[in-house]
Amino acid sequence: MISALGMKSRVGYSTIGRGTIGVARTDENFTPQEVEETSAGLAYLMLDYNVPGAGKFNRGLSVVDSYKFLKEGKELTEDEIFLASALGWCIEWLQAFFLVLDDIMDGSHTRRGQPCWFRVPKVGLIAVNDAVILRNHIPRILKKNFREKDYYVELLDLFNEVEFQTASGQLIDLITTIEGEKDLSKYSLPVILFVYNLLQVACALVMSGEKLDDHVDVKNILVDMGFNFQVQIGTDIEDFKCSWLVVKALEISNDEQKKLLYDNYGKDDAACDAKVKELYKELNLEGVFTVYESETYERLNKAIEAHPSKSVQEVLRKFLGKIYKRQK
Repeated sequence: MISALGMKSRVGYSTIGRGTIGVARTDENFTPQEVEETSAGLAYLMLDYNVPGAGKFNRGLSVVDSYKFLKEGKELTEDEIFLASALGWCIEWLQAFFLVLDDIMDGSHTRRGQPCWFRVPKVGLIAVNDAVILRNHIPRILKKNFREKDYYVELLDLFNEVEFQTASGQLIDLITTIEGEKDLSKYSLPVILFVYNLLQVACALVMSGEKLDDHVDVKNILVDMGFNFQVQIGTDIEDFKCSWLVVKALEISNDEQKKLLYDNYGKDDAACDAKVKELYKELNLEGVFTVYESETYERLNKAIEAHPSKSVQEVLRKFLGKIYKRQK
């Protein structure tokens, strides 16, 4: 029922998001109809490509699921489902905004099995402005659906803070990958920021009438989850990404192995990539992570069980279940 009425519904997407696009401007050269057919039409195309796209909607759906848990099994009204879905779509819009810009900054070629938006013919760096449009949908959606709610300002503050934290993390990622200045010695796990898990639950808590300042322990658990279960390989080696793997490799490797990392990590060369992956195998990073993951899982479970609210425990367990033993 939730999927039908909310996140996975094209009606939900069109009603919540596309409905915020209006006529951009009129002047002596354009009639209102022509402006709407051009600017709004292009905006619709961009939104359809980047927001629903080929994503799984996990972030957005988690808002609805979390809110349902916090209601302790009570049947949600259609209005509650719609509002929770609206917040879920705001998260999807925020994600789309960052991904469009991230692909440009990384010079990526594909995203979710299709060309990155800026790689689409005739788009190019227009994608930068498109990302701004994506970002500006969030306050428009919030204003349209929540401005009469007591928690409206708290929602605005929440999304602004998450955007700031994400942009700060991206800045750290970028300044450590500047050509000619790449330096593995700058890498350590604390620079990796995880905020989306927090955002999904925080939206549900705020909508439930809770004050986020009263849930610092929940924030700590969620950030800890993201922080401790971040392991990717993908193109991290050639892209000089600060991943758990390379940070751990630097921690446990000897001087000779460190030199191999310094000489080969971040090089756009298949042979260098292979050398780093072979070193990862030599260091048994997969086995190291398996132990690390198991210990982290047990520690987080204890922290969750210590929370006084059973409904919040259920929300946290759901998130832990999603990321534990996850294969990307």
